[in-house]
Amino acid sequence: MKEIHSGTLPYGLRLFFVLLSGIIAAVLILAALAAGILVYGNAPPKKDPHPAPGSGISLDSEEKGTVLFEITEGESAYSVGRRLERAGLIKTRYFWNLLSRVNSEYIKAGSYRLKYPASQTEIHAALIKGQQVMLRATIPEGVTLKKAAHILGEAGICLPESFIAAASDGEILKEYNIPGDTLEGYLYPETYFFPASYPAAKVVRTMADTFFDRIHEIEPVSADLSPGELNKIIIIASIVEREYRVPDEAALMAGVFYNRIQINMALQSCATVEYIITDILGKPHPRVLYNSDIEIDNPYNTYIIPGLPPGPISLPGKTALSAAFHPAESNYLYFRLIDETAGRHYFSRTLDDHIKAGRLFVKGSS
Repeated sequence: MKEIHSGTLPYGLRLFFVLLSGIIAAVLILAALAAGILVYGNAPPKKDPHPAPGSGISLDSEEKGTVLFEITEGESAYSVGRRLERAGLIKTRYFWNLLSRVNSEYIKAGSYRLKYPASQTEIHAALIKGQQVMLRATIPEGVTLKKAAHILGEAGICLPESFIAAASDGEILKEYNIPGDTLEGYLYPETYFFPASYPAAKVVRTMADTFFDRIHEIEPVSADLSPGELNKIIIIASIVEREYRVPDEAALMAGVFYNRIQINMALQSCATVEYIITDILGKPHPRVLYNSDIEIDNPYNTYIIPGLPPGPISLPGKTALSAAFHPAESNYLYFRLIDETAGRHYFSRTLDDHIKAGRLFVKGSS
């Protein structure tokens, strides 16, 4: 009988272990190769980006080491990858396509500020989060709807004509219970931050929401007023905004206008005539009003038509809104500018005192 050595494995078993060792080695080699490819593909390019004009990618002049990147509505992740590759922000779009398949969250349209060098996973995460470049627009108190539209357009937030259209949209007016034809007077003047090319309707809603938040802070019971009652106050506020120059006179001016309404006397506001000249007739802002100006035949001319104009004439801020909600009590029916430098007015009860003014000034254009 032959002896069987306990340390010797059968041939078949030895062959199995040899094959298994080979497979493991091959898998390890492939895994290392794949990891190397992934690391290479994910790593940022060694050279600085070189975006082509009109590609939607540009070097940021305000912040070194960043690019501005625009993604259009409906653009695919693969299209984004091609543009990133061409601009030299990523090494290869193929790794980008793989990344987009592994993480299927949608890339969000908008404007982005991307730092470089950055890995593809970092860029992909930024575009998924939608952390867009926010553009700043300061809407001063007393500007009109048209001027606000111009400011937003200059900032690159939305087209002026789109903003005007949204502020005149019947559905939005109904949503906020605005009795007029536009949201003139109902958009709060403030500094806003919006992404580039932001939908105009969203801009309008943001400004309108801010407006109603502010008037609730100024006068909590404003929410209980009917749209018509509130509209009268907003019209007064919009006129006061364009008339006052020093804050402590705003409530006195509001009181004068309410006093005139009470006795059915024409408001005779220079600001309403200026609104006709600039926003309705499209002429340059006047420094002085003459008789020919205050005789213009228009519903907004409060010199020749008693009562309130058809709608607000500006976007009033906190001071004017507070004045309209809380007018100062007095027996004044007139006021006139006596110190243009200091912005001070003389308030009077009689026409004799008022007509001493040689000319009528209007508040400067914002």
